[in-house]
Amino acid sequence: MALELVDAGLQRPGGEYRFLVAEHAGQVLGYACHGAAPMTDGVHDLYWIAVAPEAHGRGIGRALMDAVEQAVRGSGGRMLLIETASKPSYEDTRGFYERAGYSELARIRDYYCVGDDKVIYGKRLARVQA
Repeated sequence: MALELVDAGLQRPGGEYRFLVAEHAGQVLGYACHGAAPMTDGVHDLYWIAVAPEAHGRGIGRALMDAVEQAVRGSGGRMLLIETASKPSYEDTRGFYERAGYSELARIRDYYCVGDDKVIYGKRLARVQA
């Protein structure tokens, strides 16, 4: 799925997907993909945020999240939503979102499969005054 989003972004520059990349010395260490939610007033979705395993714990994910929030605010956004899974292997991911100030807004039981819920996190962002 992550590669499909990158392909879509490369094929349609200026399209619905926005990308931020963290790199050091020419090596990509992580990236985030986000975009405005259709038919909303200032709501954006974080589609993907990923950091290379060897770069975990260095603040790269937090820096990407901060940059996404800044970009959303800069475009007049007021809320950022994130969907993730409830399975145990996503515990660190959910903890990352919670430490970044996101709250669980909704949970759809057995969404991905029986025992794996869709968990929706959100955070209200102050709009940048124009």
